Amino acid sequence: MTAANTLNYTAQVKLPERIVCMTEETTEWLYLLGEDWRIVGISGYTVRPPHARKEKPKVSAFTSAKIHKILELEPDLVIGFSDMQAEIAADLVREGVTVHICNQRSVAEIFSTLLMIGCMVGAEQKARELLGHYEARLNAIQQTAAALPRRPKVYFEEWGDPLISGIRWVSELIEIAGGDDSFAELSVHADAKSRIIGDQDRVIAKAPDIIIGSWCGRKFATEKVVARTGWDAVPAVLHNQLFEVKSADILQPGPACLTDGIDHLEKIIQGWAALQIEQSAVQGQEPTSVQQEQEQKT
Repeated sequence: MTAANTLNYTAQVKLPERIVCMTEETTEWLYLLGEDWRIVGISGYTVRPPHARKEKPKVSAFTSAKIHKILELEPDLVIGFSDMQAEIAADLVREGVTVHICNQRSVAEIFSTLLMIGCMVGAEQKARELLGHYEARLNAIQQTAAALPRRPKVYFEEWGDPLISGIRWVSELIEIAGGDDSFAELSVHADAKSRIIGDQDRVIAKAPDIIIGSWCGRKFATEKVVARTGWDAVPAVLHNQLFEVKSADILQPGPACLTDGIDHLEKIIQGWAALQIEQSAVQGQEPTSVQQEQEQKT
């Protein structure tokens, strides 16, 4: 009788080497990890990094995909995002493709998702290093924000018709950068439909100090915003504090919002704060930081 052959499945384990990224954040992340050689297909909306569009075939939009082209690439993993791509994922699964759908909506979930993807391609250490840099940057921005004269009220507009307020990670980044999201209570809803502001007077009532627009796929038209009925009384409009942050920088739940996105928010809020200090100096008043106000209350 001969001895049984020793099973050795671990030697046959392979990490994915042919990945299709149906959203931009995964593509950017794999490039940052030095694992872009694994990518065989990307979303047509990818702009980060810019050279990815020249190097990789574009096989999907956001709510649609060229299934036959994806299958021709013979991927061993397809990565997508949210319920918006659920039908695409289902079609691919029926074809025998391995699919992973990410569903991050908060800053903490973005960190967890990026780490998970790093582990999936055997780049856990590099992923942890990058995430450590992102966290240190967020902490530094939060510390700087503590010295603001006061926290501005910020209205973030994700779409203009109908009005849609910011998603959760945007709301959290606004808070980190030193602002108070005017519609933080809506940000907890994952779907845009639940973040619709039906009555424009609700924004007027919030009296935001800053308005930030990021219309996905369309330029933020400040002239249309200031022309809305009654909005001429909004502090942000009165003091010309309307800004655009490109959707690729802030509405991508990955490296972009943790780097360029938060940097844009900090610059806008710190710029507003500088104006407050100037105005206080003209009026002969000494500005008080948020931290000092809290200490005085205690």
